[in-house]
Order: sequence, then structure tokens, then C-alpha cells
Amino acid sequence: MDTSRFETYPRSQFLPDTDIELVHPDTVRGRIQHCLFDFDGTLSLIRAGWQDVMIPMMVQVLADIGTGETEEELAALVTEFVTRLTGKQTIYQMIELAQQVSLRGAAPLDPLEYKRQYLDLLWERIGDRVRGLEAGELHPEAYLVPGSRRLLDRLAAAGVTMYLASGTDLPYVQNEARVLGLTPYFGDHIYGALDDYKSFSKKMVIERIIQQHGLHGPEFCAWGDGYVEIEDAKAVGGVAVGVATDETGGRQLNEWKRNRLIQAGADLIIPDFREADAVLDYLGVP
Repeated sequence: MDTSRFETYPRSQFLPDTDIELVHPDTVRGRIQHCLFDFDGTLSLIRAGWQDVMIPMMVQVLADIGTGETEEELAALVTEFVTRLTGKQTIYQMIELAQQVSLRGAAPLDPLEYKRQYLDLLWERIGDRVRGLEAGELHPEAYLVPGSRRLLDRLAAAGVTMYLASGTDLPYVQNEARVLGLTPYFGDHIYGALDDYKSFSKKMVIERIIQQHGLHGPEFCAWGDGYVEIEDAKAVGGVAVGVATDETGGRQLNEWKRNRLIQAGADLIIPDFREADAVLDYLGVP
């Protein structure tokens, strides 16, 4: 993964005896009423490894044009823009692919067609996971970021309203949240990408929450492993918790995600939710 666009940040202050990094120790605490969560990589691990599907597919599309570029050159190009656009709706990565095809003098498919091809390939990778969860053959905890349920339980008990917003298509988000047992936490507040991609964004969801509930700054909090929800939360003066998950199942945080999340403005960085009680106590959630 290309890390060149993201500065490496030295370690900040840590909450004692924890892995909770306090990037901005002056963060206003004790006022959170509404929380927005990203889905893939933040709560769900069902789609872990999606980059290993998307990037080779795009490299093949560009290689088939026959420009003479090496596979390594194309992989570097694709990795850069896939990485840069992660967190936004999938269609934006496909729009960039179509533009790269055009730049090479070929006629691109509609970006929606590229997205459908990608989703078909991705389903080959994750279909057994979803089917196993639906049939009760796989345990949801195996595909949840560790500690997720404890965190959500405490937020619910504290009366915090929670929202789920993902760049993945809405029907998939709804179904995968259901098979993971997450729907009760969010109810009707589950949002995802639409074919009419201009009618949805995480920024639009956040602004609607702020306006409908008359929130002020740190009354809103976003949790995510991508820059989009972090930047959008900070734009409205909210609290932003960067979740630098290792999606391979390891216990260490993902350094690339950490640097990216700090650059986006995260107030705290956590590797997962194993220390849910400590992070919520710090944020002043009862």
C-alpha cells in the first residue's frame, strides 16, 4: 500500500496503562449525544481483504489496453488512487478507473459496470462468510472488530443515538449488519452508497444529524478507520476517534491507518475496541 502521501507522526500521549493514543488531549469530553460509525474495517471484518480483489481487477483492465506499462507500474498507480479514495463510495474508485482508461486512449465502460464486476469478484471471496453467518454456521464475533459489541452496548445504555454510514452499497450494509447482529443498535439509522451516488455521502448524513438535533460540536462523535468520517466530523466541530484496525486479525494497530487518521484530524487513535470501557470513560460516556 502506498504510504507516500501520508506523513509519519511521532507517538503522542497515551491514556495511562492503555493503547489509547491521545492525539489531542484538549478534546472536549462528557458531551457526546450522537455517534456515527463507519462499517467496513471499523465494526465489520466481513469484507477484509477487499483491496486484494479491487486492485488486481483494475490492473487487468488497464493492462488489457496494451500501453506497454508494466504490471508493477499499473499496480502502483491503481494502489495510489484506490487508497486515496478509500472511505468514499466505491463508485468514486470506479470513476477514477474509467478516467484512467480514457487517458490511455480506450473507451471505458460505465463506472457502474466496473463496480458490478468488482462486486461479483468480491462476492466470490466473501460469499461463504455471509452465507455462514446467515446459516448460523459462523459466529458473528469472528467477523466483528474485537470489543465492538461492548462499546455499542455501553453507548446504547447511556442513551447515545447511533448511526451507521458506509461507502458500501446500502443493501449489503443492511444485510451484513443484520447477520452480525448489529441492526438493533442502529435501527433505521443505517446508510450506504446508492447508484445515484450524488444523493449520499457521509458528510450529508453528518450534516443532517447536526441540523435535525441541533447539536453543537462535541455533542457529536464519529468512529472510523477512514479519513472521510474523521474529516467530516472535525468539520462540524465533533469528536473523532480513529480506529486503526489490523483487519488481518492481529492485535497491533495498522500504522498506515494511524498516520492517515491523524492527518485527517483524529482526536484519539485506538487499535480496536478491546479497551471500550477505558475509551468511553475517558470520553465521559456514563
